[in-house]
Amino acid sequence: MSAEHQVTTSNRVWCGLAVSAALVWLAPVAHGQSASPARRSQVEAKAAGAVARTAWGDPDLQGTYTNSNESGIPMQRPAGLAGKRIEDITPAELVKLIQARREQQQRTALTIGGTADNDTGAGPSHWYENANATNSRAWMVSDPADGQIPALTKEAVARAAAVRASHRGGDGYYVGPFDGPEDLTLYVRCITRGLPGSMMPAIYGNSYQIVQGPGYVAIRYEMVHETRLIPLDNRPHLADNLHLYMGDPRGHWEGDTLVVETTNFLEKSAYGGASDRLKVTERFKPVRPGVVDWSITFDDSNTWVRPWTFGMQLTRNEAEPVF
Repeated sequence: MSAEHQVTTSNRVWCGLAVSAALVWLAPVAHGQSASPARRSQVEAKAAGAVARTAWGDPDLQGTYTNSNESGIPMQRPAGLAGKRIEDITPAELVKLIQARREQQQRTALTIGGTADNDTGAGPSHWYENANATNSRAWMVSDPADGQIPALTKEAVARAAAVRASHRGGDGYYVGPFDGPEDLTLYVRCITRGLPGSMMPAIYGNSYQIVQGPGYVAIRYEMVHETRLIPLDNRPHLADNLHLYMGDPRGHWEGDTLVVETTNFLEKSAYGGASDRLKVTERFKPVRPGVVDWSITFDDSNTWVRPWTFGMQLTRNEAEPVF
């Protein structure tokens, strides 16, 4: 066993214990509200369309959410929609785009198992949690207005080339050669999907649970089963020499919107080949009962020539708990 693997295994055990303790601590607060008059008023507020409040006064985002309905949305504006802004897409145009994506998904599903007539391997398309998604938008990037991810810096291009050279031309995912597990990606090794990877839709495992307690928000992910514990007490970020797979989050409220700023990423888990100087800012904004608009802004001058933002919607679905 390599030193890295020993450290990773140890960290996952200790993180698992810490996360379990945190959720045990948070859960009684959430569950204890269910029978109280204060909690009943929150349910009534939700029914009236207002943003519910916790017993201690924070906006109440608690529940199990899924991103399955956002499956199939391209990250960047498709070439066929050149010249349009994301807000220019009409409901009728979005319906046509969604139908085309569903048809493409059906065609792709038939070949994932190996052949066009194969119902084994990955299984038929009706097995997939993300089948027949009802997308909220035409593409994900909202800033810049052209819907395109900004260009990489020269430093980022060189960094990506160095990573690829270390894999002898492979991608660390399915393309070898591999000398050991460390040559595979962190996701393939079930260590982390990183951030925002853990927020993104996949074929399965698209649920996450938001739990709140005074001064904290926790987000538990079904895929890889990580938990982010987000303090809301204005404490400073960790020292610059401490880096984590999911970064170091700090949250606060802007009205009813939860804003989470995360720094101190390990470079090996930073999104899109970003550097360890990456800062991301997420916004969880309730837009109607059971629906949260989530967006994330990337700021890393060592990687992109300007900051950029993308987003999607999270839909509450208590019928599909985190497995």
